[in-house]
Amino acid sequence: MRIAMMTNNYKPVVGGVPIAIGRLAEGLRQRGHQVYIFAPEYQREEEQEEFVIRYRAFHKKAGGYVPLMKPVDLEMERKFRELNFDMIHVHHPILIGQRAQYLGKKYGVPVVFTYHTQYEQYLHYWKPYRWLKEKGGSLEDKIVDFIENQLVLAVIRRFTEKCSLVIAPTNQMQKILKEREWEANVTVMPTGLPDFSYAEYWKQPTEQRLTREYIRGIYGKGKKNILCTVSRLSQEKNLKFMLKALVLLKEKIGDDFQLIVIGDGPQKQELQAYAQELGVLENVTFAKTVPNEEVAAFHCASDLFLFASKSETQGIVLLEAMAGGSPVVAVKATGVCDVIRSGQNGYVTEERQEEFAQRAAQILCDSSLYKKLAEGAGVTAQRYRNEAVAWIAEYNYERVLLAMKEHSHGFYKRSSCWR
Repeated sequence: MRIAMMTNNYKPVVGGVPIAIGRLAEGLRQRGHQVYIFAPEYQREEEQEEFVIRYRAFHKKAGGYVPLMKPVDLEMERKFRELNFDMIHVHHPILIGQRAQYLGKKYGVPVVFTYHTQYEQYLHYWKPYRWLKEKGGSLEDKIVDFIENQLVLAVIRRFTEKCSLVIAPTNQMQKILKEREWEANVTVMPTGLPDFSYAEYWKQPTEQRLTREYIRGIYGKGKKNILCTVSRLSQEKNLKFMLKALVLLKEKIGDDFQLIVIGDGPQKQELQAYAQELGVLENVTFAKTVPNEEVAAFHCASDLFLFASKSETQGIVLLEAMAGGSPVVAVKATGVCDVIRSGQNGYVTEERQEEFAQRAAQILCDSSLYKKLAEGAGVTAQRYRNEAVAWIAEYNYERVLLAMKEHSHGFYKRSSCWR
């Protein structure tokens, strides 16, 4: 079949959604499908990629915000019409989401949507909301509550109910969506992992590949215990919590550890200053952004992966760490509990620095426990190979098309045929 992937962000932006889209598209192509990605143009010239169609946008910087797509793009619609798609798979409900549903309705193509993000947890990027939060007060608090719990969710609900199928990345996220009692059909499909995510790929070193020794020596500063986290450096990722936990970890195991922080973002300087204030800056290496195909090398070179974000729907980085053989210590959150089994491949903790640091120290200081968790992490990651996920996507698309064929009573009523 011919599939149109539609997104508000893609390469050269580094993030979970562009990674998920690229992997799914590649997996589907390997199964013989034609996949085109509709993505925004950026200010700097993007690497020319086959099957990627760039649409016009006002804000084109590949930075911390989404390019604002132009309300009318006749060229985009012309290409969509000429390619005669069988399926639209959209990855955002706002902006490109509305365009996807417009095209789907006009040309009779079903729309599938992946719920990648808990959008209500990203409102701090919106200046009016941030101003209301900072100002405080009874009226401001009521407005904030209305925005968070009614306005944003109402917009997304209306969008999902017009889709033929909604995909949740985890069972826990599916449960949350069903508890909201939205009239949308929800199924589960995780993001797949390519071969280069797995430890065995990096056990065959070449001159072009990063080695374990190089990473531990340069980024890990030769320390005994190398920790790693991969995250956008922003408020919702809860990295200040992790830095405070490092203070307690230092008290438990001493100074012989180094945390490698892979990622960039608006909070970087603030986090560096905070680490300095806490007295752990010498134990943290801010490695900026690393190409996705090289992140796995850092997982293979590390002893433990730490994660404190509470805003994930899946947390691809947790599975990537496990594929590299790293046990994980993470704060309890949506998506985290779907992949981490405490005592089997890592530990899930409450949002308490003492518990978080204690679990990290326990793993690093108990060699038999470490071996058990590392092996368990590898077993978990094997279930998420890219080819398996592509098969699930194909199956879901075929279900949607079959339902469309059997129930031809209108695009926006198709959801009823799944009950």
